Amino acid sequence: MDRSSEFPKWKTQSLSKADLSRKGSVDEDVVELVRLLNAREQFFTTSSCAGRILLLDGGPEGREPQKQKRPWLLVTHGRCTAGDLLSALKEAQGDAVLKFEPFVLHVQCRQLQDAQVLAVRSTHGLEVPLSHEGRLMVTEEYIDFLLNVANQKMEENKRRIERFYSCLQLALEREEAGDLHPEAEKTPAAVYTHRRKRKTERVHGRGSSPEKQRASEREEDGAEISLSFFPENY
Repeated sequence: MDRSSEFPKWKTQSLSKADLSRKGSVDEDVVELVRLLNAREQFFTTSSCAGRILLLDGGPEGREPQKQKRPWLLVTHGRCTAGDLLSALKEAQGDAVLKFEPFVLHVQCRQLQDAQVLAVRSTHGLEVPLSHEGRLMVTEEYIDFLLNVANQKMEENKRRIERFYSCLQLALEREEAGDLHPEAEKTPAAVYTHRRKRKTERVHGRGSSPEKQRASEREEDGAEISLSFFPENY
């Protein structure tokens, strides 16, 4: 059954409500991305998170609650300090876990062809137990090390959001240009062509020093998510 005619009503209803994330609102780092999608008639977002570092308190062994029901001792969408984390750990009564959760975005699509993904996620998370039955099981030195890793992941997460926004904006612009000029031949997005060219050069060992290759790999890390939102021939 084709119910796409009801999509505008669903979109209006959804956007009139709070974001379905636990916070209930859109994080600052993804506001422009959410606006970009919701400005198009074929999409609307239902929930999102720009990425966060959090400390969860678990239950007794064998009776682990779901994340939604676990007490959140600490949550930040930016950098976390050792002082804040150690202070929060004093409130732990169960098995406290430090987590970094990357950017996530849930999107409703009007047409199947637009629904290449319904949820946009990244994969560079972190999850480390720190206490057992309220007792700290690691040293403060190790906590400093973990926070350095988590904060670096948060910075990389922000860069990935920016790259995703740029690639998505390009894909939407190309789609709109195709609608205006349907007779024009459609070619792969320039960003995909550029990535494929760099990959070919690396395979044949041309035009790239080891330093440039590593920089190129860092640039491409996580970029696949950006290009899977639309078919390559958009």
